[in-house]
Amino acid sequence: MKCLLIASESAEVLFHWSDLEYRQNIQEKYGASQEEGEGLPAFEDILSTLFAPIIISCSTLEDSYTSFTTENNHIYVLHQFDECLYIAVNGDGKEKEDDLRRNIYVLKKMIEVMFGMVTLSGNLLRKELRPQDTEQRARLWKYLQSLLETYSLLRENDQSFLVEAVERLIHPQLCELCIEFLERRLVQQLNSSAERAGEEVLHAFVLVHTKLLAFYSSRSASVLTTSDLLALIVMAQNMYPSNLDLDDTSPEDVESTSGSGPESFYTPEPSPSSRGSSGSEKAGQGEFPVFEFVDPEVQMAEDSLHTLEISPPDPSSPRRVFLEVSQKDGLYPMMPHSMYCLSLWPGITLVLLTKIPTSAVAMSVYKYLEDFDKLEKRLHEGHGGPASARSPLNIYDIRTKMDKFIKALGPSELQSAYLQNVWTEFKNRAFSKGGSGFNKELIPCCKNMKTQLCGIYRRYFLTGSVSTDPTQHLSAGLQERAQAMVQEKLMDWKDFLLVKSKRNITMVSYPFFHNIPSPYKDEVRADLTYLEDFPGLVHFICVDRSTGQMIAPSLSITERTTSELGKGPVANYIKNKVWALVRTTRRYLQKGYSTVTLRDGDFYFCYFLWFENESGYKLQPLDIPVQPDDSPPVGMLAYDYYKRLLRYYSKNHKGETVKCYELLTVHLGVIPTEIILQHCRQLASKLWEPSRNLLL
Repeated sequence: MKCLLIASESAEVLFHWSDLEYRQNIQEKYGASQEEGEGLPAFEDILSTLFAPIIISCSTLEDSYTSFTTENNHIYVLHQFDECLYIAVNGDGKEKEDDLRRNIYVLKKMIEVMFGMVTLSGNLLRKELRPQDTEQRARLWKYLQSLLETYSLLRENDQSFLVEAVERLIHPQLCELCIEFLERRLVQQLNSSAERAGEEVLHAFVLVHTKLLAFYSSRSASVLTTSDLLALIVMAQNMYPSNLDLDDTSPEDVESTSGSGPESFYTPEPSPSSRGSSGSEKAGQGEFPVFEFVDPEVQMAEDSLHTLEISPPDPSSPRRVFLEVSQKDGLYPMMPHSMYCLSLWPGITLVLLTKIPTSAVAMSVYKYLEDFDKLEKRLHEGHGGPASARSPLNIYDIRTKMDKFIKALGPSELQSAYLQNVWTEFKNRAFSKGGSGFNKELIPCCKNMKTQLCGIYRRYFLTGSVSTDPTQHLSAGLQERAQAMVQEKLMDWKDFLLVKSKRNITMVSYPFFHNIPSPYKDEVRADLTYLEDFPGLVHFICVDRSTGQMIAPSLSITERTTSELGKGPVANYIKNKVWALVRTTRRYLQKGYSTVTLRDGDFYFCYFLWFENESGYKLQPLDIPVQPDDSPPVGMLAYDYYKRLLRYYSKNHKGETVKCYELLTVHLGVIPTEIILQHCRQLASKLWEPSRNLLL
């Protein structure tokens, strides 16, 4: 029973998601207080009434609370981001405070990827999250809800989202072949085509379910951060969901599908209107799947947001996403890109990220936003002065550049006219003899300038003809050719890739090894040494936090397939132990511990975090900073904790490239402690041997 809510300071619901149990519980309680004969109001109005005291207290109290537990053991976690209050609730005990806080930060991350720098203006963000048009609001909320549901499923079932790192398919030859193909064939042809409408493909990658087969970035592209890549994988999975039960295959299935028989082991093509039954699967392949959270009786009490039939948009239309870009002059967060997600086969997806022709406008907007934010902070501190002499900002240089920027936008644009008016007022107050000069009276003008700059950003990249004109995208024909090219290249490998994604790293030899058909046998053989080398080792996860990549044995828990962890309940029991271990180590890491060893029944758990230089030499450990309980979650998706940790550690190792690693192991409890620690040292060394895994 859970709910996730975004509200304004006036208690207006800007977005909400809740499961069926929570909705029914709230409606029953609210209905009991209604007079006889009165119908229930819309669910979002009920939420607004229910949460109003909490929202008002948070906006009025100077030192507000960040979490609390009610008498009926409902946990509430709150976080204020500018003018928006995020509230996460759990009432069944399945999620703790850390989980709820992570949900809040993930939702904020997804909103930033969807809306970019508009999130820096509370007024504009409210308009985006709660459009006046009812159908548009229904479409947006359903999409956000389905993203959250997709993320929740991945976090509960996928090890890469458990530890928030990217898992690559371990097949150096095939990966290298695909990267070379993406570079020399696909991206070159796309970028030289007249049908690209001014867009330039910067990144191209192939996903097998959530695992990365190949990734290529053009020379002019910035590095794609792990946080952004994980968010894009969530979006791709949301568009083309993996059915875990149907997709879970064993190597025997490869033999049956490698001949002339029908290929039946992977997910069938979903229908356009409905898919799944439990609420954990998405409907359709469209960008905005029809996703219902309530049964028909409950739905009758809902407003029109939950009864509108929303048809998915044209699949050839890209999704606008906003990602971090690194340039020589610094970092630029939330820069606009177009994301094309093309299904090659069920379970295998090609993703293209393009730079749009007007992206330079976004960079200019960010620079000016930064300048006015710095100026506003100095004015608050009382360090103004007519020429802002003590400020590193050259306000006169900014004035010249801003005049040119507004002139280049064109006077006919309405949003440009608003910016021009606010800028004229700013100049009259700051620079004219009769103006107030650089003091606190200029602060409202700084705020207005930031709002209007965000408005320009919104106009260019979220609304209006500039972002919605179909002639500004890669043509549908060009997308189809790109799809066909990659399908042709991977046709002979698709069955193997789907199996490999489920058996990326294995722990034991399978009795059916000799039945695996060529060319797969040699590829499986290379992964059959862990149990032989480390007797008593049940499971491990190793993460390179410098690159955001992880490596771990497969962890299959379905009844249909037997894995090295057993089948059904046995495998699920161990899986739950692994998930609990990760939660525990995060709490210790937040408190400053880099090593954790503990015994739990029949198992012995170990966790190590350490630093190395570029030569692989282990560096002297330092005390890790202790984080407060309400700090951002440890991870890389919603908040890159490890980037901050690396920056902290690198202060004492200037001139060196510092790398950060994590290792989690699960051993049988009967293994002596000294043997377990020896295994951990040897395993860490073996996993990152260049000769063993070139990609990591």
